[in-house]
Amino acid sequence: MNARSCREQLDWVPLSGYQLRKAGVQFDAVRIDGLGGRWAADWLERMTDGEPGPVVSQVNGRRGVYFLCPPGSTGGRAWPSVAALFNGGAGRISYVPVPALRGDTWPLTWRFPPREPGRFVHPLLLRSTVLALMALPDTPFGEE
Repeated sequence: MNARSCREQLDWVPLSGYQLRKAGVQFDAVRIDGLGGRWAADWLERMTDGEPGPVVSQVNGRRGVYFLCPPGSTGGRAWPSVAALFNGGAGRISYVPVPALRGDTWPLTWRFPPREPGRFVHPLLLRSTVLALMALPDTPFGEE
């Protein structure tokens, strides 16, 4: 699928810059800040042969890494404390920054852009990855 046809089918991706999208509608998100988020993205990349699903990185502030998961998939299970959840759970309204596929989107960038409609980061794989990283010595979790 080329970038144009992908863009036409992903109406939640802005044409330019970046926009906030309400979590729980097109996707849920899990944010992991700092080096821990980058490590988790690296591990997911290796485990999925370079196709973990859409992942957004922020280059300022918390340097958060947003893993976009299927809508409704992040609630109802215990997540590690390093994971901030963005979903449409009862009594929750949260928003996730989404950059355009091209152009100036600072301070956001696609670590892994969306490739096709309905393809997201698998939440159980992400959760297991983070838990495994937290159990290893000399990881960035807890250091930031």
